[in-house]
Amino acid sequence: MLIRINRLHHRIMKLVILVLASAWLLPTTIILAQAPAASPSAAASPAPPPSVPVTTGDIRGISGPSPADLAKGDPGGALTGTVNDIPVSDTKAGLTLADVVNTVGQNRIAINFVWTLVTGYLVMFMQAGFAAVETGLCRAKNANHTFMMNFMVYGWGLFAYWVMGFALQQGGCAPNGNLGGLSPLNSEFTINFLGGKPWGLFGERGFFLSGSGYDVGVMVMFLFQMVFMDTATTIVTGAAAERWKFAAFSISTFALGAIQGPARPTQCQDTI
Repeated sequence: MLIRINRLHHRIMKLVILVLASAWLLPTTIILAQAPAASPSAAASPAPPPSVPVTTGDIRGISGPSPADLAKGDPGGALTGTVNDIPVSDTKAGLTLADVVNTVGQNRIAINFVWTLVTGYLVMFMQAGFAAVETGLCRAKNANHTFMMNFMVYGWGLFAYWVMGFALQQGGCAPNGNLGGLSPLNSEFTINFLGGKPWGLFGERGFFLSGSGYDVGVMVMFLFQMVFMDTATTIVTGAAAERWKFAAFSISTFALGAIQGPARPTQCQDTI
């Protein structure tokens, strides 16, 4: 009886395997059977027509919505952001191709400016979290002192970074195509290292953000890099909370913002 049961079990297993194999192979067989035959080589496609350059005359032929149409409102947004919104450099000459191209470039850089500033503000808001965490982890008698350090770390750190920290870190980072080039930040002190390869040590442009460093792209980069420097400096306020006086904190924060904070990013930047 046991032998018959085993034989029946083997037959059932073989049948199941056969059914599964058939179900797996059947779609492949159908696809192969329905595959179209290879078409003969198509004739060579005709050459595309020559491109016609766009001229200033073509640009002037574009008209925007009339003031009467704009006065009716634009709920769908179809009348907003047209040729009427492109700044004209010379009102006597009218709209030119250069005006259109310049507007495209300025819009690209403006979008990058806005995004960089927004991300910088988000990092700046981390300061509130650090202040809450550090103050909550110390004794009540030191809460005022700890919170004051988290507030003043921006005052001392930003001041030191403005004086020299930013110049040492970013003074040789040009060119940067995402923020308009950052052309004023074009000098870096380098030494020849490892077979004559120049290795930048620190930047030489951008002290006090004065002179050629007074540039819109440089200002955006300054804020973005400054918030990261100050966030790193805040770590020290938490590590030394309840262990140092305000004078020691002030000296330490100024030194971190002026020298220590920019030192490591400068080396990492130069090796990329």
